[in-house]
Amino acid sequence: MANLRDIRRRIKSVKNTAQITKAMQMVAASKMRKAQQAALAGRDYAQLLNRVITSLRDAIDPSSHPLLERRGKKSQLVILMTTDKGLCGALNTNILREAGSLDPATTRFVSIGRKGTQFLARMRRTMVADFPLAERPTFSQCKQVSKFCIEKFLSGEVDSVSILFPRFVNTLTQSPILLPILPIASLEEVGLKSDYEPLPPIEGGIEFEPDAAAVLDAILPAYIHYIVYQTQLGTRASEHSARMVAMKNATDNAKSLIKDLTLEYNKARQAGITNEILEIATAQLALG
Repeated sequence: MANLRDIRRRIKSVKNTAQITKAMQMVAASKMRKAQQAALAGRDYAQLLNRVITSLRDAIDPSSHPLLERRGKKSQLVILMTTDKGLCGALNTNILREAGSLDPATTRFVSIGRKGTQFLARMRRTMVADFPLAERPTFSQCKQVSKFCIEKFLSGEVDSVSILFPRFVNTLTQSPILLPILPIASLEEVGLKSDYEPLPPIEGGIEFEPDAAAVLDAILPAYIHYIVYQTQLGTRASEHSARMVAMKNATDNAKSLIKDLTLEYNKARQAGITNEILEIATAQLALG
């Protein structure tokens, strides 16, 4: 009967775990819907803004603006976006694998999220700053990160700035991507055009007033700020989506394990009853 007690304890323990994972799944699902709406709502604006920026870039001499200057690849600054907590499947693992594959001699990191900060410290990578990942990122919070990176680029400390983050595709798919933001690149150049709806061509091109250079001076920093903001929204959407899927899988596995343990318990109980019946019958036969 000790075996039956152990099985009962395991069933109770797995049921408690299933209740926890189910609750976490529901919480992640409620947060996921809001995060997905926020991430998807800004994509059209980001696409149109990128289109205007690249048109500006093509209308002037790239060497006339410091944020468009293309340099060598001696050093790069990567904004590493991860989550603060785990239990979200392979989301952080995929991001950190990509971060680990970057050349440590030429790569510096700005970490957003506790998991990335811990990874960089553990791997002894060069981290120049770390920022918290807010539950609901705001534009002003993200602006602090982008301003810091712009200063590093303008001072010549780094030759390029990129963002390594989990790109939100849908609830089941979040893929890591290294997105260059400085110098400016179009969606086609970075392979993100498939994420957006195609825009109709503009007849006659885009006209800028007073001129392309003046508009670029005003809009380019705002574009960098917005891209960092948009990627943080996408990271949050990816986190909640991955956590909901992971907790659903954990709950389903727990239910399957409970079913198997219950079957094992019933078999052991039936075997015990059968043995008791055999012992009684054997004793009765022995007594004649």
